[in-house]
Amino acid sequence: MRSTVAKVLIGFVLGATVVGGVAVAGTFSGPVVKACMDNRTQALYASADGTCAKTRTAVDLGSVGSGSIKTTVQKVSPSVVSVNVTIPGGGDTGSGSIYKTDATSSYIVTNNHVIDAAATGTGTISVDLNNGDTVPATIVGRDAIYDLAVLKINIGNEPVIAYGDSSSISIGDQVIAFGSPLGLAHTVTAGIVSSLNRPVITGSTGSESYIDAIQTDAAINPGNSGGPLTDSSGRIVGINSAIASLGSSTSSTGSIGLGFAIPFNEAQRVINEIITTGKSTRPVLGVSFDQTYTGKGAKVAAITPGYGAEKAGLPIGSIITQIDSAKLADYVEAIVRIRAYKPGSTVSVTATLPTGGTKVFTIVLGSAPSN
Repeated sequence: MRSTVAKVLIGFVLGATVVGGVAVAGTFSGPVVKACMDNRTQALYASADGTCAKTRTAVDLGSVGSGSIKTTVQKVSPSVVSVNVTIPGGGDTGSGSIYKTDATSSYIVTNNHVIDAAATGTGTISVDLNNGDTVPATIVGRDAIYDLAVLKINIGNEPVIAYGDSSSISIGDQVIAFGSPLGLAHTVTAGIVSSLNRPVITGSTGSESYIDAIQTDAAINPGNSGGPLTDSSGRIVGINSAIASLGSSTSSTGSIGLGFAIPFNEAQRVINEIITTGKSTRPVLGVSFDQTYTGKGAKVAAITPGYGAEKAGLPIGSIITQIDSAKLADYVEAIVRIRAYKPGSTVSVTATLPTGGTKVFTIVLGSAPSN
């Protein structure tokens, strides 16, 4: 985390409303390029003959199935919407996708930060459909921890985005980002998966979202928030949420090839809970981390009674260095790794004990209401 977030400013990708719209189409370009991904750093290295060292995994860059970006865009675009938030004195624009529909209503997935300003009851939300219609929307539920929200419109039988599997994507896979950057509806950009499981913090102090993110170089700009990131077949694999910027801490100046999306598999559990109950849950390890600790790993500052860490005997002062197969650089990585699981999951936690030595703890994650 220190090697990533400390060097860039992660900003929400909200946008101001402007007039106009643009669409982009083209074919996935070039022949397949062979590369090798370092198993530890996930850096990519060219491979002249397609072979890789034991510490690296072979990947294909530029490989596609049948079809083109144009074909995929035509398939996906009807399920993509613009989300307009109006509050006293201003407003914002974001994006979303139609997740579920029936004869009388439809559910739309977006980011919590897109609609947060209207959630207190002082604002209104409307949705621009692909056919040009604008309809009012209400909030079904939202989750600030995962930066997700579900809206409902009283229009049924709408086109629904195809569900993908974010666990099946690899670095180098081609992806497409849909949304309304800077208010320009029906905008499409294409790129590759640049990294996986990238720990990213967004939001303000006290209301942070910790994202186990998909990193992409597909251009994502203010206004893309909440829009889908799809694979080359048009199946949603992520929800665009944030960009990195080297500019001011109060604004996001635009894409520099570092965009971040919430993995769909992680988001889907939260989305389904919100649609079913209006609320969502999060997994709980049952510890608090020492955020001042500067060594490698996540240092346990406190144990929450009644949860898995206490039951497994994890002592205060332990330094968690690994969760299942994921090695941890710091407490942020620990948080995003835990939040990628479902409540009730069993995880293996490797920790350096305060008395010395290393021990592996088997911990069942608890459940708590998400905020």
